[in-house]
Amino acid sequence: MAQILIVEDEQRIASFVAKGLRAEGHHPTVVGSGLAGLDEALSGRFDLMVLDIGLPDIDGFEVLDQLRSQGSRMPVIVLTARDSVTDTVTALDGGADDYMPKPFRFAELVARVRVRLRQADGADAGSHEDLLVAGAVTLDRRTRRVTVSGRELDLSAREFTLAEIFMLNAGQVLTREQLLDHVWGYDFDPGSNVVDVYVGYLRRKVGTDAIETVRGVGYRFRA
Repeated sequence: MAQILIVEDEQRIASFVAKGLRAEGHHPTVVGSGLAGLDEALSGRFDLMVLDIGLPDIDGFEVLDQLRSQGSRMPVIVLTARDSVTDTVTALDGGADDYMPKPFRFAELVARVRVRLRQADGADAGSHEDLLVAGAVTLDRRTRRVTVSGRELDLSAREFTLAEIFMLNAGQVLTREQLLDHVWGYDFDPGSNVVDVYVGYLRRKVGTDAIETVRGVGYRFRA
């Protein structure tokens, strides 16, 4: 089963999560500070991280930022008492794969861990080369850099993931539901326009002609 890193300074919660994950067959490791968590996360030993935001040295946002800036694609589930919309958006745009406010139901955490591990396994099994090229757009999956005609773009973590999915499937039509599943990973209100909003953000950066709207279906990244 999976090696899971728990970065949580509240011992009671950390012990509870570790005990439950161990019962599910996983191998949890607990650390109580952001710097220690970052060191462990960058060791390459872990398959997934459960990360608190309020930590005694550097906070979880900084851990996420440094983790992603150094090229790690390890799934991260943020588990925190901070449940404002601003904090949620900051965590997700900073590179978190999922977000659970405290208090939480352990069964739901386990389910989300299972989904993230399954998605990571699927990505590894079907991974392409690190460098993706479509037209004038180049995406480096290792360094997490995207350029258009040699000009580097400033993308949020969510925009980068959206661009990556598009370029892995360049020339193919992707439905809004497929993009929600791959990029956000959990159910949104069926009436949510989050995909359209982020496609708009990405178009403004990579060029409006790069992403084609297929009416009634979804979007296609031009090969």
